[in-house]
Amino acid sequence: MTASELNSLLQSNVLEVVFTRRRPVNGKPSTRRMLCTLSESILNSVNGRTVLNYIPPSRKIMYNPTSKNLSMAWDIMMQSFRMIPAESTAVVRSYPDSDNSFWEFFNDSILTLSSEQKTTFMQS
Repeated sequence: MTASELNSLLQSNVLEVVFTRRRPVNGKPSTRRMLCTLSESILNSVNGRTVLNYIPPSRKIMYNPTSKNLSMAWDIMMQSFRMIPAESTAVVRSYPDSDNSFWEFFNDSILTLSSEQKTTFMQS
């Protein structure tokens, strides 16, 4: 997958993705699972601002992520922006921003997770 393709998906969906870490972390798996999006309708909604703690970027990136085949996305679990290496990314699940499927999934499966359970999700 290319960064442009991933960016396009992120702009209209919440994605569950798995990718290989660019910088391995001792004691953690080489892959990372993430719930992420760039959907304006999700992030700028009342729930996006209050539940997902979305804050629009306040500074410009000093390089072109696409030239490095990276995509920037809002990491829903970590509640901050992260870079995703597009070439090693697999989309596990997609929730279109045009319906309520993401919020139903989030409320039923993610909202009640403890910190330890969120870590397990991200490392599985």
